[in-house]
Amino acid sequence: MQPVDDRILEIFRDHGNLTPAAVEKFGGPSSSHASRRCKQLARYGLLEQIVTGLYTITDEGKAYLDEELDASELEASAETS
Repeated sequence: MQPVDDRILEIFRDHGNLTPAAVEKFGGPSSSHASRRCKQLARYGLLEQIVTGLYTITDEGKAYLDEELDASELEASAETS
């Protein structure tokens, strides 16, 4: 996890399904950085990729933000997108 990941997840929790460009518009990192981080967060199950470039927060992502899930216990998915 990187410090910006919390902000990205909060934006998804507050605004729903988003693209990395929308994350930037809602006060997150640049769309290119958000894109890279969204892919990583999806690999760990905190975001889910709906279609190419569109993500949503998962129950695990919400649990992480609510401090009910320790990110160090997450395992990366073998899938690469």
